[in-house]
Amino acid sequence: MKFEIEYSTIENVAGPLVVVGKVRNAQYNEIVRIKLHNGETRLGQVLDTSSTQAVVQVFGPTDGINVSSTSVSFLGETFNTGVSEDMLGRVFDGQGRPRDGGSSVSYEEKRDINGAPINPVSRRYPSDFIETGISAIDGLDTLVRGQKLPIFSSSGLPHNQLVAQITRQANVKNSSESFAVVFAGIGITYDDYSYFVSEFRKTGALKRAVAFINLADDPSIERIITPRLALSTAEFLAYEKGMHVLVILNDMTNYAEALRELSSAREEVPGRRGYPGYMYTDLASLYERAGIVAGRNGSITQLDVVTMPSDDVTHPIPDLTGYITEGQIFMSRDLVNKGLYPAIQPLGSLSRLMSNGIGAGKTREDHRGVSDQLYGLYAKAQDAKSLSAIVGAEALSDSDKRYLKFGDDFENKFLKQGFYERRSIEDTLEIGWDLLSEMPEGELTRLKKEFIAKYYKKKGTA
Repeated sequence: MKFEIEYSTIENVAGPLVVVGKVRNAQYNEIVRIKLHNGETRLGQVLDTSSTQAVVQVFGPTDGINVSSTSVSFLGETFNTGVSEDMLGRVFDGQGRPRDGGSSVSYEEKRDINGAPINPVSRRYPSDFIETGISAIDGLDTLVRGQKLPIFSSSGLPHNQLVAQITRQANVKNSSESFAVVFAGIGITYDDYSYFVSEFRKTGALKRAVAFINLADDPSIERIITPRLALSTAEFLAYEKGMHVLVILNDMTNYAEALRELSSAREEVPGRRGYPGYMYTDLASLYERAGIVAGRNGSITQLDVVTMPSDDVTHPIPDLTGYITEGQIFMSRDLVNKGLYPAIQPLGSLSRLMSNGIGAGKTREDHRGVSDQLYGLYAKAQDAKSLSAIVGAEALSDSDKRYLKFGDDFENKFLKQGFYERRSIEDTLEIGWDLLSEMPEGELTRLKKEFIAKYYKKKGTA
């Protein structure tokens, strides 16, 4: 049985934190209700306790909190959120309250937003292909059901459009099982919020999606909650309703900035570039909630957008994210400057679980070879491009000129894709073979001979 205990012993208010004195038996992460003198209430969460004090972070502004006339009630429970299949098609704020003007949701149960760790013994290894309809991902850096794969982007790059397109197009290939998307906008601008919701509604993607939106002018502390709300909802849909759920967290850099702000307010000793020393563990507590549980029909796959400050891939946020996750999709400013969308740079991208989700019976038997060959030829094209910048294109050998042409064709025919253009994996592989067929067969050293005999398109043939 839970007991609510009220105190009127606030000692100090510092930024988003309230220090309450003479508190007994307060628990870490316990939820509190703060009641102002005018009757307004706000929620908070216990961050630190001692024998005589409790430090509370407020989910909202602290203005109006008066030391002498504000009371704090300790509710004896952690932050819980209601979950239900009826949440599909709805938009919520960063605390889980409807923000789309719709009716209240009838929740089936309540869950602790911190979730429960998946027993490693119960994890199934990811092995099923998720088709995003985007060639640069499906063909070269395949997303596998149960994987956690970040998108490394930067300010001004089209990661919002990429995320919207994936939300609209993604599905589990050759499966009749239910598929859902849970989207968390973390510290996004109102323009971005309007764009996502408008795009989801216009294309019908919202019917199978749940969106949690924390705006840039919402309390930054709320950004700590938003991804956990999204993941708790995804866990319910996946493990209780048997759905395959794609979770998109956009933007984890804003989450980490809120974590740093909170750490500073608590006067903790800073780590790299001012971020708390426990940031790796904290990020892992979110990323590791992706996966497949043995004996359950559903799954959770994560795409986590990380905007790299100053385009710096060694910054602590992308650096630590790369250690925890299983590869990365790397967006390129150079490709954007060429007018290419979705601007995914294959030479900086990697899906460590790709081999488990492709091949005969999943995508096609030649998928691995086509991917490896395209990578190899594109890398040679970049070498030829660097050489031409030094000696000039006319001084290149015939072989280097072929590589140079291949690189241009690869970018404009394979990487470049329309925002509303959905390509099946078969379409993607056929485009790949069209490009490979422009090269002499002797250059195709990473493909099995039987695949060349079956798919190579000799000049003058269809």
